[in-house]
Amino acid sequence: MPRCKGSKLDLAPAACPEATSPLSITRDSGGSPTSRHRAATLTAVGTTIALGAPAMKYLVLGTALGALATLTGAVSYRLGHHHPDVVSQALPPLEGGELISAASAPKVPPPLARTYATNVVLDVEIREHTKMLADGVSYTYWTFGDDTPGKFLRVREGDMIETHLKNHPDNTLAHNIDFHGATGPGGGGEASFVAPGHATTFSWRAMRPGLFLYHCVAAPAGLHIANGMYGLILVEPKEGLPAVDREYFVIQGEFYTSGKFGEAGPQRFAMAKALDERPEYVVFNGHVGSLMGDNALTAKVGERVRIYLGNAGPSLVSSFHIVGEIFDDVYGEGGIVANQHNVQTTVIPVGGSAMVEFTASVPGEYTFVDHSMFRAFNKGAMGTMRVTGHGDEMIYSGRTKEEAYQPGTKLERLLALTDTTGMVLDRDGLLTHGAQVFSSVCSACHQSNAEGLPNTFPPLAKSDFLMADKARAIGILQNGLKGEITVNGKKYHGEMPKLPLTDVDIASVLSYVRTNFGNQGETVAVADVHQLREHSTTSDGAPRQVAAR
Repeated sequence: MPRCKGSKLDLAPAACPEATSPLSITRDSGGSPTSRHRAATLTAVGTTIALGAPAMKYLVLGTALGALATLTGAVSYRLGHHHPDVVSQALPPLEGGELISAASAPKVPPPLARTYATNVVLDVEIREHTKMLADGVSYTYWTFGDDTPGKFLRVREGDMIETHLKNHPDNTLAHNIDFHGATGPGGGGEASFVAPGHATTFSWRAMRPGLFLYHCVAAPAGLHIANGMYGLILVEPKEGLPAVDREYFVIQGEFYTSGKFGEAGPQRFAMAKALDERPEYVVFNGHVGSLMGDNALTAKVGERVRIYLGNAGPSLVSSFHIVGEIFDDVYGEGGIVANQHNVQTTVIPVGGSAMVEFTASVPGEYTFVDHSMFRAFNKGAMGTMRVTGHGDEMIYSGRTKEEAYQPGTKLERLLALTDTTGMVLDRDGLLTHGAQVFSSVCSACHQSNAEGLPNTFPPLAKSDFLMADKARAIGILQNGLKGEITVNGKKYHGEMPKLPLTDVDIASVLSYVRTNFGNQGETVAVADVHQLREHSTTSDGAPRQVAAR
């Protein structure tokens, strides 16, 4: 059990004499950190950190848990590696040194040109700072560097990675870093455990090629990962990877916020949701919309594209899919051999990775998602790739024809039962009939409470878009709507078809919605609808397309 003596914290089983304590933390007389190894049957590395009183409270619990993990790791490490010299003799010699090749998401540093192993220096600062998780939603991220995810790192098989980890003094918690590509206790987590205002250095050898996750593993590890402490490192094989035209990296992660998805304002971490594995946000590259709009990935027709994929979790498996593309090659679970071909969707386990390659053949905008669709459309796991160039109609024609298809609809039959042609309604009649139309038509998408579905169908309740322009609202019901709109500060992409509604139906349902669901507007006259219908058709009688505004 942990025993505190003055400025020393000893972590050892109660039954063990103090001389065999596997881990101790001390402070020398000058206040600088010191460490010491205790002779023991199974020796763990001693970690020493000089702390002020405010920081010590955050370290004690994490250090105690870390000590147990360290002892367990030492047992398995020592039992599984009887002849470390044999491994060491097989490693290539190191020549010179250089700073690590790194890039911020979604960019990837270029392939390494050198043909030898070297000492690579990695310098990482840990930050705890507030950033935007989604439009209007802020969150306190914990990050390796300036943002989530941490940078994409690129090294060569055989390299020695000299890692300098610095915990900014403004931070409140101890952190560390675990490289899945490292061989050793905790993947470096034990050696890198560092308190605010301190720095630690350790080195590890990239002995196995592949695509590996790195993340914080300080207790509780799930909390540190869920707050954004993760990234990817590629250990290139000695012979390199096949050449491609473009490379990107995308990593999926989860955020467990106190408020619901899209709830504005600062959000806190919600442990109860994390324990139930119910994230409010599942996102690519740390933020909602991080790979959409101006941030979309790009490619040209004919280019071969490789995407390095990671899944930090901490809880949910990812099913990565590009809508309208097929992966030529998939390097499953981060290995360096393409083990699947012609794949529609690839699974990325929590704490794992994959590489996918494809050739862009048709221009257009492609959406990529976690194919657990509610995560994509309702939690944020969505991005886009914009492909430019000339198409080939022998591969894909695009839309070649559109015409009316009118076999008779349930809605038309329903409305026929209450034929409104020539009907004259007073205000109460408009609202009563409007409630019927809303219930039978509008509520299917906008929901019975008119609040819509987040990121899918905009709200009609308390809608600034609906109430701002009565004529526009009439035109949408007459002719449909296609394109991006902004409702109550949020953007929606979709299409509303032209509905078989009479002028009385339109006047009634607009009057009903404009005077209910928190809206405070005037009713709509049937004559207004009729007048706009006459002006919203072309000379041949076809409806004019309503442009989103």
